[in-house]
Amino acid sequence: MSIYTRTGDRGRTRLVGDVRDKDDVRVEAYGTVDEANAFVGQAVGQLDPARDQDLIAHLLEIQQELFDCGADLATIPGKRPYKVHPDMIARLEPLIDAYLAEAAPVKRFILPGGHPAAASLHICRVLIRRAERRVVTLSRREEINPEVLRYLNRLSDFFFAAARAVNARTGVTDIEYVRSPEVFRTP
Repeated sequence: MSIYTRTGDRGRTRLVGDVRDKDDVRVEAYGTVDEANAFVGQAVGQLDPARDQDLIAHLLEIQQELFDCGADLATIPGKRPYKVHPDMIARLEPLIDAYLAEAAPVKRFILPGGHPAAASLHICRVLIRRAERRVVTLSRREEINPEVLRYLNRLSDFFFAAARAVNARTGVTDIEYVRSPEVFRTP
């Protein structure tokens, strides 16, 4: 099987149901999701399989779901059923809560970093936020599966919670942004 089609040699790429320029807003949206997915793989490689078995399993599932997001974004509406659905979002919410519960409450924003795996998860978080912005731009111009946008929004919260959990598991203290007033209230 050949992986090259030569379509890209002219700055074009195939979607499900269309061909677009490589800098098209739809291509930019799913390309940014793909970029984030690669960094999720990097984060998985930095986790300890014994200590972080649960998180690794969740991240591998998220990688599958990011491919689903990319597939939905690379499909012209009506050409096939969407893959991203509300159950995927609902599955993330208790995971976010559980990972946040592993770390001490914060009152201020925290600086991204800490353990190398936590720092990678923070990179995943900001890349997902960028993907979310690209999908918002796309949604203003063309029809999309709205569940993709909801999923990405929740997923960035997941990565924040997961990064904090890794720091807590490894004994690394998150560093608060001290020039900020207290913005988070503890119950």
